[in-house]
Amino acid sequence: MLDIAEELNRWVEQGRDFAVATVVAVGGSAPRQPGAALAVDSEGTAIGSVSGGCVEGAVYDLCRQALEDGEAVGERFGYSDDDAFAVGLTCGGIIDILVTPVPVGSPARAVFEAALAAAARGEAAALARVAEGPAELMGRAVLVRTDGPYEGGLGGHPELDRTVAEQARALLDAGRTGVLEIGADGGLCGEPLKVLVESSVPAPRMIVFGAIDFASALVRIGTFLGYRVTVCDARPVFATKNRFPEADEIVVDWPHRYLERTEVDGRTVLCVLTHDAKFDVPLLQLALRLPVAYVGAMGSRRTHEDRNKRLRDVGVTELELARLRSPIGLDLGARSPEETALSIAAEIVANRRGGSGVALTGAHIPIHPDVAGTVVDRIGSVA
Repeated sequence: MLDIAEELNRWVEQGRDFAVATVVAVGGSAPRQPGAALAVDSEGTAIGSVSGGCVEGAVYDLCRQALEDGEAVGERFGYSDDDAFAVGLTCGGIIDILVTPVPVGSPARAVFEAALAAAARGEAAALARVAEGPAELMGRAVLVRTDGPYEGGLGGHPELDRTVAEQARALLDAGRTGVLEIGADGGLCGEPLKVLVESSVPAPRMIVFGAIDFASALVRIGTFLGYRVTVCDARPVFATKNRFPEADEIVVDWPHRYLERTEVDGRTVLCVLTHDAKFDVPLLQLALRLPVAYVGAMGSRRTHEDRNKRLRDVGVTELELARLRSPIGLDLGARSPEETALSIAAEIVANRRGGSGVALTGAHIPIHPDVAGTVVDRIGSVA
């Protein structure tokens, strides 16, 4: 649901009643991942998607029904070989959906409003909702942030609330969306529970070093992929907003000095396009020792070999060099800046999602492999 937070937050500000259908779990070749959502207001307006079109109509009807009767429900959709015209996923996957009505004045409305407002502002927050369990707990929610007390509750069980809040905060710290499975003892309500935890974190960073024409195309595709993009170059005549209008930030500084002082994390990608040893070597010496997701450097194979020798000479280890993606990008036969940017972006996505980079035609590999960011934590009891 937090993936459509900006639109839903506008509905909240306008005082609209709405219901939201959220993907809880997937199996097989399902097109959307846990956390994807479709919302419908009382006038029948819909935003978002849970399946890329396969079951949208049926889920839309579930949302309208939930608004009428005020009850949260769970539903499973999958492909039926016996009836190819039945509502289901023709791609062969299975998705579990949680449909929650959120009318004005409902018990969970305040928690949903706070979660949507935080996500719309780009703040880190996680919303935990009962997705499977006793009817009176369905749709109840707890909101956690990176620090401070939790908000809301799951139905009058403070120990359960505290446990779910702690587990949800752990998923939030990792930037993950997932499901908590709580045993009957742990639920303190006599029945096992499944709790969906949706995490919303600020956009990951892409830092592009080198204000060249290839960088302009990479900035555009990085923005398209949802990164907060920074361009850094020591030459003020090239590092300008006019040349990179889509960049979120333009920095005029030596690349390694900027990298020393800026904030990065495990989702940050670093793209080094300068292919100039006086910039590359001190920058990569630092970059390859940082806990970032991706470090790629542009240059010919000859440039790459020379750069590696220079890096070894300044103490970079073979293990650290193994992290370097150079020459940068996948082999697409790219020539233009736009094609090269696509090649780089494809490698970043493959690295992020665990893809092989090979053509799917004729390859006996899953189209939608298991997503590392989706986890299931099992809690047997509450201490």
